[in-house]
Amino acid sequence: MSLDLEGGSPDSPASNPQASNISDASSPRLAGVISNRLRRHRGLILISLVVVAAMVWTIVAQLSPKADGAVLSIRNAAPHGGMAAAGILEDHGVVIQQTDSFQSTLSVLDSSADRGEGGSTVLLYDPNGFLEEDRLQELLESSDRVVAVTPHFQTLRGLGGEIRQAGVAPEALDTVEPDCDAADPRAAGDISAESAFLYTGDGGGWTCYRAVESDGGIYATTEDERLIVLGSTGIISNDLLEEHGNAALVLRTLGASDTLVWYLPGLSDISPTDSPPTLNELAPKWVGFLGPWLALVALLSMFWRGRRQGPLVTEPLPVVVKAAETAEGRARLYHDARAVDTASESLRAGTLVRLAKSLRLGADAEPDDVIAAAARKLGRSPESVAETLNGRPRTEGQLVHWAQQLQGLEKEVIEQ
Repeated sequence: MSLDLEGGSPDSPASNPQASNISDASSPRLAGVISNRLRRHRGLILISLVVVAAMVWTIVAQLSPKADGAVLSIRNAAPHGGMAAAGILEDHGVVIQQTDSFQSTLSVLDSSADRGEGGSTVLLYDPNGFLEEDRLQELLESSDRVVAVTPHFQTLRGLGGEIRQAGVAPEALDTVEPDCDAADPRAAGDISAESAFLYTGDGGGWTCYRAVESDGGIYATTEDERLIVLGSTGIISNDLLEEHGNAALVLRTLGASDTLVWYLPGLSDISPTDSPPTLNELAPKWVGFLGPWLALVALLSMFWRGRRQGPLVTEPLPVVVKAAETAEGRARLYHDARAVDTASESLRAGTLVRLAKSLRLGADAEPDDVIAAAARKLGRSPESVAETLNGRPRTEGQLVHWAQQLQGLEKEVIEQ
């Protein structure tokens, strides 16, 4: 077979017009099929895109570095952080290391002691009370000075118990004066007293920045000044550091040593053995005997009260109940519900029915007809009879008195 070089191959689209037409027709058809499928599943496609976007956003958010939001953290630039105070101290040559565990704090203190640096100060802020008494004692012994910020009772007891809580500063108190001869408060001057706690020392030491009519102050120290208690986080925070003498007091209190360990205890400081007591540990010893005994008595009571009281007895229905029993039961319900108005309406209706029967007026007699007939028979005015029948008692005592009046009225009508 010979090939026509000028006309091309016999199998090529140019030499085969039918194949070219089929190719041109299949392209729009395929595009239409794809378009129909996309239109049919557009809801599922949109949901898939939203899910993928959410997953990508979650992964990026988890992998991106997170800002430190802890209160008084030196890496927290928020109003309640301590970044500004740390910056001032570092500008004055203080080496600051923030720790969040007891072991790392001791390691920093030991390294500072081995290098022979000029003392070490520990800022302790433990609002959750994670540290136990033995660790607090070891922390106090391992450092030259401990500055505890708003410590709780348990923390103060672990630090020696020489300083105790003395209440809360009044809300109206904005600033407070040093009012003591301690060097640091005297040099710092007035400080902020917003949301502050008060402390006082037992024996020696200083208690400064006292609130009005209180023995406690925002600043308290032991006699050797190795323990200082600050009753406010605000004077260290970024928000209030520049106000009044807050920065000066922070600089003099925390910058007395070359090394400052900024210790914020965390969950890692909780001992694994410090689990909450179980119910068996909280319960007294006699529960071990009394508990099974009560369970046995309960089972016996259930068996005793749950057994059948003899064979079943058939009784024809409906059951006939005496009218007196029904009236007494209804009266008890009114009494329990304090339904004075409902009871008075029932008494009035019953009295009118009985009076109409006694006066032979018929069951469909109106109240005014009954009152008029009773007044004629008794020789009294209709107004006096109506006043008795239309009484409005408000209390149970008045209801009883009014019922007696109605009974007397019925008795007079019958006897006449």
